[in-house]
Amino acid sequence: MFAVFREEWWITMLMGIFFVLSIFGRLLLGMLYRHMIRETDNMATTDNKLLKQCKLKFTNCYQMNKGMPNISIFVDKFLSRLAVGPFSFETIYHLSGQMMLLSVVCSGAGVCRRILAGGPTGEILPFYAASLLELYLFFSVSTMADVREYKKVLKINLVDYLENHLSARINVTDQDIEKLYGSRKLQVMPVMKEKSSEAAVPRMEGFTEDQEKELESLLSEFLTT
Repeated sequence: MFAVFREEWWITMLMGIFFVLSIFGRLLLGMLYRHMIRETDNMATTDNKLLKQCKLKFTNCYQMNKGMPNISIFVDKFLSRLAVGPFSFETIYHLSGQMMLLSVVCSGAGVCRRILAGGPTGEILPFYAASLLELYLFFSVSTMADVREYKKVLKINLVDYLENHLSARINVTDQDIEKLYGSRKLQVMPVMKEKSSEAAVPRMEGFTEDQEKELESLLSEFLTT
């Protein structure tokens, strides 16, 4: 059995490389998603760069647009842009499946070579057995590292945080700013006039110089009557 693999060493090597890459891709995505899911339990103090970018981008968009009508779509866009280097998470997921298919193709190439060489059935079966074993391991790992399910859980956690926690904090901040500045755009500052009446004429901020002078004159006339 192993003698066949030694004779077709380059096919065996390609099978192993593609298989390892396929498993590595699924495990990598599973670990990344699981780490982000754990971090969403404490988003306020998370050190995850991707989640920090999500919070910052959401805050900027929320303040610029004075709200976020569909947070679910925002989270979907964020998840679709997750990447490791030049490869997005979705690309790695699909490449992992393609690597597994290439490994099976290499196994088929080994079978064809042994048939053309006139080898007996015993020299063909090892490649079939290797393909079945690789497929079993691949689907087992894919089940344990359920990337699609992890992605759904991460989306639910992010939507919950952004909609029920971060949005409320942003609204409170905006309301506080409105109370402090928005409704007090006109702040009255006492200005003492050097007149015999010593009447205090209020000065309004937020007006032009001409408007301020006109308003002061009207107020002084009103106070002196």
